[in-house]
Amino acid sequence: MQDERYLRLLSEKFPNSQAVISELINLRAILSLPKGTEHFVSDLHGESMAFIHMIKNASGVVRKKVDEVYGNTISEEEKRALCALIYYPDERLELIKRFYAGEKVDGILNLNSQISNLKSLDEWYRTRLHQVVEVARAVTIKYSRSKVHKLLPPDYAYIIKELLHETNLEQHDRNTYYNAIIDAIIETGSADQLIIVISYLIHSLTIDTLHIVGDIFDRGSGAAKILDVLDTVRDYDIEWGNHDIEWMGAMAGNMALLATVLRVSIRYANIETLEEGYGINLLPLANFAMTVYGNDPCTIWQTKDFENNPRLTRSAQLMAKMHKAISIIQFKLEGQTVLRHPEWHMDDRAILHHLTMDNGHWTLDGQALLDQNLPTIDPKDPYALSKYEQDLMNQLWRSFRKSEKMQKHLRMLYEHGSLYLVRNGFLLYHAAIPLNADGSFTEADVCGERVSGKALMDRTDAIIRQAYYGEGQAKTDALDYMLYLWEGANSPLYNKDKMTTFERYFLPKGEAWDEHKGAYFTLADDEEICKKILKEFGLNPATGRIVNGHVPVRTIKGETPMRANGKRFVIDGGFSKPYQEKTGIAGYTLIYNSHGIQLVEHESFESREQAILSGSDIHSRTLLQDFSGKRIRIKDTDKGKELLEQINSLEQLLENYRNGVFRER
Repeated sequence: MQDERYLRLLSEKFPNSQAVISELINLRAILSLPKGTEHFVSDLHGESMAFIHMIKNASGVVRKKVDEVYGNTISEEEKRALCALIYYPDERLELIKRFYAGEKVDGILNLNSQISNLKSLDEWYRTRLHQVVEVARAVTIKYSRSKVHKLLPPDYAYIIKELLHETNLEQHDRNTYYNAIIDAIIETGSADQLIIVISYLIHSLTIDTLHIVGDIFDRGSGAAKILDVLDTVRDYDIEWGNHDIEWMGAMAGNMALLATVLRVSIRYANIETLEEGYGINLLPLANFAMTVYGNDPCTIWQTKDFENNPRLTRSAQLMAKMHKAISIIQFKLEGQTVLRHPEWHMDDRAILHHLTMDNGHWTLDGQALLDQNLPTIDPKDPYALSKYEQDLMNQLWRSFRKSEKMQKHLRMLYEHGSLYLVRNGFLLYHAAIPLNADGSFTEADVCGERVSGKALMDRTDAIIRQAYYGEGQAKTDALDYMLYLWEGANSPLYNKDKMTTFERYFLPKGEAWDEHKGAYFTLADDEEICKKILKEFGLNPATGRIVNGHVPVRTIKGETPMRANGKRFVIDGGFSKPYQEKTGIAGYTLIYNSHGIQLVEHESFESREQAILSGSDIHSRTLLQDFSGKRIRIKDTDKGKELLEQINSLEQLLENYRNGVFRER
């Protein structure tokens, strides 16, 4: 039985029997509806344009709905035109109006064939409004009217409800009624807004829930844009990846990670995220670099593919100097942090005090460094920042702290994020559950507690939150631990023996560069190990599935995203262009709808402009369809379990009303 205090609180919302009965009818009806569509993606790495298009086309689901509604009754060109309108209604409408006004619109391919015999703008509006409404009706059919209505803007809710839902009129009268509404929409100049609103409704409902299984940040320049778009998505969650933790630590004030973010951004010529996305002022770093390394050619510090990289907005030489300057600062700050925490067993990552200088020549373990000009490193105190370096880091941190968008996005990452998620029989995490070679769970020290398996993930999640929400020494230690999560051997976000960043800059390629993955990355391809992990997290090993990313799937080498006899999906397919040479594709989306599971493989996205102008789309291929004959209902989901608990409470409240225990109002 429910606690009487809880039932009395519930009675404030449902003050009488009739209110309870109405809600019971509503909830029981919702339980019978098909489950909403969940989309799983990972490793976006700042590739905002492809991600935004994927949101708009729902990984091909919108095009499938168009095919279902129209079959062969309209041409391929018209289907492309309709999809382009639904994906980008604002931009597409602007082009169409310019075309009908007689203006030459460069770049539109086959527009005449897409418009077909629609001789006037009003004819075009009439046809497209009918089509957009038909697609919306197909998308909304499995949702309750109340859920759909909540997504509609008040100014247009009544009109859209009339267009979407059947009436009691005869067929002829109903058609006349609909046509009269559409004619009135056009005559009052409301067609653009209606098309836009209905298109956004389609976007919202074709992806009921979006799961991002880590790494919003890294190589691409659009991480801030991705988070801006996520802020408009109705229901999403983020399972933090190692690159997310790198940025979250920097945003929260870990100076070593702040330097790391700057280094990685400059190394890959990705300063747009910092400067344009978040308004971070890099001029102090540029001034510092020119002052300290003005005559240094910084040969080994050139940004990746600097000769062919169109994203370089400064001279390659200046970028190389900035790259070197912030890297040396990172190695100092990293060493300071590691030496503060001997319990991490990362002494080999505090490297600078192992350098030796003999007659002005720097060596490490007998090997000469590839760059000998290290004027800011004091051999007697190699980890100390100079006053100039300290002032620079203080300036950069102030810029991070004052960026309103950066702090907003940090809150989003915390509020919608977690280290792992259990949802509807799936276990989601970005990289690994640390394992020993024998398949047992690795026990690790997480800020003073020895934990393994699920307890390790829970404790780590709590520490990540303490780094932002905590106070005093506990917050300081947690903020330091973010660096361990970025590169520690037992970090569930890294899980390699070491990160050889210093060696890759300063030593010739060889054994010193080697980074060895943890046992998880081999053992997790075994079905029994996956079942063990699923059981550890409270899922049914027979039916549960693991979804993670982190390691690109090299399809060009025959690798498959489906592992462990279908118990684990690795969905890092290379959203980011730099990874597509390794994967051979441009990303995966795992789709779980009321029919079952689909795994969709994407080709590279041409451009947003071409999608708007010519109706080009991401071409996708379905790798897997695991559909059962029985349709999955909301009652079969985790949400259904919550609703059943609510129904149980409401039934007890109704009984109390009927027995006179509670007085009705």
